[in-house]
Amino acid sequence: MPPPGYKLPPDDGELRHVPGSAAAWTLTQTRDRFFTADWHPGEHAPMPEVVARGRKPDLSACGFCHRAEGTGGPENANIAGLPAAYIVEQMADFKSGARKSAIAELGPPKNMIAVAKAATDEDVAQAAAYFSRLKTRKLITVIESAEVPKTYVAAFVYAPRKGSEKEPIGDRIIEMPKDLEQFESRDTHSEFVAYVPPGSIAKGRELAETGGGGKTIACATCHGAGLRGGIGTTPGIAGRSPSYLMRQLYDMKHGTRAGTGSEPMKLVLKNLSEEDLLTLAAYAASREP
Repeated sequence: MPPPGYKLPPDDGELRHVPGSAAAWTLTQTRDRFFTADWHPGEHAPMPEVVARGRKPDLSACGFCHRAEGTGGPENANIAGLPAAYIVEQMADFKSGARKSAIAELGPPKNMIAVAKAATDEDVAQAAAYFSRLKTRKLITVIESAEVPKTYVAAFVYAPRKGSEKEPIGDRIIEMPKDLEQFESRDTHSEFVAYVPPGSIAKGRELAETGGGGKTIACATCHGAGLRGGIGTTPGIAGRSPSYLMRQLYDMKHGTRAGTGSEPMKLVLKNLSEEDLLTLAAYAASREP
């Protein structure tokens, strides 16, 4: 979440551009929650109105946060290619109050609850159908490192401070855009680097593939081969944000993210430590989506 007193940088009025696009918008336009900056319209089907513009005064455009191609960012979720039924299920959980965040004041979940309450069943169905047909792609490079760049919080994401100063990673995931301006422009081609503690990926792989000697069950049992999605509403988790995955695992373990699909996960996570959750998130994020 933004640090106390954080203010967004002012708009200098200059048109912004991103690589590979002829489009141009001001910073103010890209910050309009009733506008989806569609930098690469030739790469996807036409957006339904609820994704492109939402509906004033309460229904923000779905693509404002999740981007035109569903890629999202570490602060919310990459929803491209998720089963439509899963998206509908999660929107119902946000609306009913079953799905919340352990950090009550965290902005993105609060925004999702507000959007879910303002959306009609038809809005949800159209958005779910659109995002489910999109193909997700690998946008995250997971790097194991004992030291990481010193960072600051730019709105909802980490960004490296100027200079080359580093600090111990500790028991953290430090995920940030490779190009902050490109990400802030809401370009769906934005890529990310996620630093995780040394050994995380191997530990996560062992736990995910074997269940850790009875601590849990193998993730592929539900999430499918390569963690790319299972039967019915079970989502693919390969190649998705480890920061986001860590928050969801934590919330499901502690019951703040509940609902039909989350209840089985609470049992799966019952015996896992926070370190275990971190390694699982690191491993899943390192996989090809």
